[in-house]
Order: sequence, then C-alpha cells, then structure tokens
Amino acid sequence: MSTNSRSHDASALSLDLLLRNLPGAVYRCLNDSHWTMEFLSAGVEKLTGYPAAAFFGEHPIAYASLIHPDDRAQVLTDTNQAVREGRPFQLSYRIITASGKLRWAWEQGSAVVDQDGNVSLEGFIADISALRRADLLAREQASLLDKAHDAIFVMDMHARITYWNKGAERLYGWEERQVLGQRMSDLLCDNHAAFSEALRTAIEEGEWAGELQQHRRDGTTIHADSRWTVVAGDPDTGVQQKILVISTDISERKINEERIHKLAYFDALTELPNRASLLDHLRRALLGSARSRKFGALMFLDLDNFKILNDTHGHAAGDMLLQAVARRLEHSVREADMVARLGGDEFVILVQPEEEMLEAAAHQAETVAAKVVAAMNAPFQLADFMYAVSTSVGVTMISGATDTVESALKQADTAMYQAKAAGRNTFRFFDPDMQAKWTARSELETGLRRALRNHEFILYYQPQLDGDSRVIGAEALLRWRQPNGELLYPTDFIKAAEETSLIVDIGRWVLGTACAELASWQGNPVTRHLSLSVNVSARQFVEPDFVPMTQEILAATGVDPHYLKFELTETLVVTDFAHTVETMETLRRLGITFSLDDFGTGYSSLAYLRKLPLDQLKIDYSFMRDVLTDRNDASIVRSIIALGDSLGLQVIAEGVETAGQRDFLSEAGCFVYQGYLYEPALSGERFTEYAASLH
Repeated sequence: MSTNSRSHDASALSLDLLLRNLPGAVYRCLNDSHWTMEFLSAGVEKLTGYPAAAFFGEHPIAYASLIHPDDRAQVLTDTNQAVREGRPFQLSYRIITASGKLRWAWEQGSAVVDQDGNVSLEGFIADISALRRADLLAREQASLLDKAHDAIFVMDMHARITYWNKGAERLYGWEERQVLGQRMSDLLCDNHAAFSEALRTAIEEGEWAGELQQHRRDGTTIHADSRWTVVAGDPDTGVQQKILVISTDISERKINEERIHKLAYFDALTELPNRASLLDHLRRALLGSARSRKFGALMFLDLDNFKILNDTHGHAAGDMLLQAVARRLEHSVREADMVARLGGDEFVILVQPEEEMLEAAAHQAETVAAKVVAAMNAPFQLADFMYAVSTSVGVTMISGATDTVESALKQADTAMYQAKAAGRNTFRFFDPDMQAKWTARSELETGLRRALRNHEFILYYQPQLDGDSRVIGAEALLRWRQPNGELLYPTDFIKAAEETSLIVDIGRWVLGTACAELASWQGNPVTRHLSLSVNVSARQFVEPDFVPMTQEILAATGVDPHYLKFELTETLVVTDFAHTVETMETLRRLGITFSLDDFGTGYSSLAYLRKLPLDQLKIDYSFMRDVLTDRNDASIVRSIIALGDSLGLQVIAEGVETAGQRDFLSEAGCFVYQGYLYEPALSGERFTEYAASLH
C-alpha cells in the first residue's frame, strides 16, 4: 500500500471517529423567534447541558434563548433570509450551556413547508468548539463539505491558503496543489484595499461577512459572497489560529440586479436616466439644497420639429437622432450634472445645487443652457444623411427651501413653452424678473459686441496733479457712447464684459487707443512729460498673449513705455500671485510702471506688497468720501500714506473733491491727487487744452 493510501485511510478513520463522538442534535422547530421545538434528539444534552425534555412541556426552554446575545440577532436574520430565498442555511454561533460555559455550535438546516403552508425548520446542530480550537479539526470539518457547491478554504493569519476544497476548485479553477501556500490576495482579489479591510475586521472581531470582487484562474471576474471565521489556536498542541472562508458565487445575481436596476432607472433607447431616476435624483438634490441652502437649476428640453423627421424618414431615423442628442447633451454639461430622458423628444438636465448665491447659480444655468442650445445647432449625421435640429429650453432655479419635485418640473416645463413661443432655438427662465434680467444682460452683451464693431467706445482722461497743482499725468477712463448719444460709464457695462471674453477685446482696444494718445502727448512739448495710467482687468492680465500683445502695441504706436502705467486691482494680484509677479517683472523690463488700484478695499497684505514691483499705491475714493468726518477712514488713509512712504512708493488719492480733503492729504504726506476738485474726465482734445493751461 502506498503512503498516500495509508494517509487517506487514516484521515477517513479520524473523520469517522469525529462524527460518532461529535455532540450534536437533530431537530425540528417552528420558524418563530424562540425556535419552539417540535422534535429534538437526545444529543442536545451533550451540546447544551439540558436534556431534550427541558425544551418541551408546560414551561419549555426556548432554544433561541441559549444563543449568545451578541450572536442571536444575526442568527435569526440569516435564518429568515435563507427561508425567504428558499435555500438551506449554515450557521455558527455561541451557546450558553446549563453550567454557564460557552460552546460553539455549527448548524445546518432548511425550511420545510407542510400541506397547510406552515413553515418549520429542521436540521442538525453540532458542537464545533474543538473544531474552532484546532486547525486539524477545521480541515476535517471543511472536508465534510467537500461536495458542497460553495467554495470552502482555510488560510493562516497572513492570508496564506492551507486548505482548499473541491467547491473552491470548481469556483476558481485552481486545484489544491496549485494554491497551497499562496496568499489569497495575490491569487483571487482584484480589490486589495477591500481584502485588507476584510482581513483586518476578521482578525480584530473574529468574523467578517460581505461581498468581494475576485477573479478566476482564466482571468474572468466573479462576485463572491463570503464569510470569514477565525478558528482559535491551541497553545498546548501548537495548533495555530486559522481563518475559515466560505464563498458563494453571486455573479449571476449581481448581473440580474444590475439588469433590473437598468430597466427600472434607465431609458432603453438612449441609456440615459429615465423619469424614475430623474425624480429620485431631483428629490435628493432638493433635500441637499434644503440643508446646504445652495441653489441649482432644472432644465426642460424639447426638440424643435422632431415630428417632421419621424414623418419623413421613419421612426428608426428618429431613434438615431434621439441617441445622438443624448450623447451631445452629456458632453454639454458638467460631470456632476444629470441628463435624463422623460420620453419622446423630451429631455431634462439637472444642474446640481452648488452655488450659495442665486445670481451665481443663475449665471451657471445660463452658461449650460446656452451651451446646450449652441450644441444642438450643429447638424447630426444620421445613417446616410445629415439632419439639422434645434431645441427649446426652459430653465427654473431650484432651492430645497421653496421648491418641490412637482413644482420644479412644472416651472421648467412652463419656461420651455415660453422658449418655443419666443421663436424656438433658445432658452427662457421661468422667473419673470430673472428672465427680464437675463434678457437685458443678453441685450447688453449684444450691444457690447456691436460697440466694438462700430467703434462706439471712447476714452476720457482724468487729470492727475501734484501738490503745486501741476498736471503730471492722467488716468484713461472708458466710456460707451450709445447710438442715441447717451454716454454710459463702466459701472453700467464692465461687469457684463468681464463675465465674457469681451473684456479681453475691449481691453486690447483701450490699451491701443491709450498708447496712441500717449504717443501724441509725447510729440507735444507741453504734454511730453505726462504719464498715462490704464486699468487692466484680471481676465485680460492672465491671458497668455498679454505681454506679446502689449509689446506689439508699443511697437506700433512708438510710445515711450516709461510714461505708461498699468493699474492693477488687489484681487488680480492675489488670484495667482506667482504668475502676476512674473508678468509684472517682464513688463517692467520694458519700462512700464505699476499702480495698485483701490488699495485698502481688498486683501491688503504686507507679505505680498513687499514682493510686488510696484511704483504707486492708489487710495480708493470710498475712503476719501468721509475722510474728514469718519475717524476710521482718516486712520486708514494715514496708514496707507505711511505704508507707501515706508516702501518707497508714490501715493495718489482719487476722488478728491474738496479743498479740505486735499489739505488733509497734504498734511498726511500725500501730494498727488485726482478728482473733481480739479477736473472730471475729459476728452483727449479737452485734456490737452487743460494741461496746457496749467503748464
């Protein structure tokens, strides 16, 4: 007889002895919370210390009461779940015996339904206390289940596999000889973080149960429902702690769940979320908005003249268009936002509540709506022909504090019909006031574009004077002369320009025009010594071509850049400090000087002020207005003047309107002024005349 045959016979004998001496009981009980016994074999006394008769009679012991309180709820939950799913169950839990000691019980059972429909449980309960204390017994117990469908294997506390049953071979594709000694994480696991967390929990708590994504030998992925149980070691025998793992392949169930979820929450044609999914997401968005007090938007879209395509090219072409529209819409929104199809040619976009200010949220919604309308204007390739379509979009702002799912949908739908009534291929806001506001803003943007084309912008120049009332320079100020002759100031339009790319084009025109004016000054003996300050917007300053554009204008106008001064705001400076300093240094090497505009109103900080290549600080007019009556304003102005003096910077005050204000500044050490005390902003011709009059 071979060594392997003798080993096999010895294992079989050991198993037989274990089965004959293993304390345990066969039972049948009601499927209630007490597990009221209908039949119980005498073996229960070896397991619990109570005779079988104690579980019957006038005052029977409830078997469930013997289960350790920490295990009882999970045992009942696992049993009930198995009964509902119509499958057998296997349980391991602790028993409190008659003597108060704890024993580990292993139970295998199933539900039985009689002819009247009553459900009972029947099965076998065994004492596995010794099994949990010894690795050898754990291996033998697992071998009893070698024919089970589930994969059963044992690993040491370092996750190295020490036992592998036939079920594991069938599930994973590796034979026992191929896996012994290998780490489970290396052999099976796709998600190592999830594996590590499961191992940590099992070691710390004695057990872990959950789902793991794993892979087979052939590389295919499966989802496994696993239960890990730590089997105690025995120092007396040298048996080490091990982890018993039972895994069930639930891949088919996961696929079915995903398929059911997709059918329930996604549109079959476009694969976009459907109405049910939209309602769920909208409900959650409103709840989140109510907590965060942030605003979002809901957009209702309807394709214009979609019916014509169906009537002329058939429903197949219509379906192709809807699929193409879905993809284009997905590319037109942010990742956080949601595109859904309600049915037919109706789509909805949910812009998640992320803005604390309604105006900012409305601006974000306008951007998305405009992008969607523009995206739909490009023709679609459908099979062998091109088809042009447009969309009408209704927009409503949403807030969990005031809106419901129903009201938000109704408002967006109403706004969509307003868009159709306005001529289609456009969007409309539901709120009448907001719609009027955004209509006015759109008209303003259109007017700004027209102003650039038609040369409606002009520059005025406000004189800057020293303490001896001599003109030393000027600030270029933008004005917009309307076709009707009305003159608009920057406060009327500059914000709209800054929110679009128009500020870059306007800024280029301002700089070119100002440099041309400065060049003419430099050709006049009266004005050749004057400097000219030009405001530069943050959007313009960070443009990659700002420096080359400036160099091009300087070369074209032939102006001496040493008399050109750029006024920058504190907001611009702190937005990207390193880039700002680098750009300023480059321009400074050309000869351009810098003034920090509106100083004291923003993020004034000595830390950045010391590092900026500045030449001048400009006291904001808001401080000058009450400098003679408000001690705080007076203190701030004195501090700015002292700071400028300590840093070697010239200080200029704007908004100087009275002699008293000028005298205050002079006493504080500021000797450069700009304001109505001298002159308002003048046209180029008038400014030259004014400068000559004071020469």
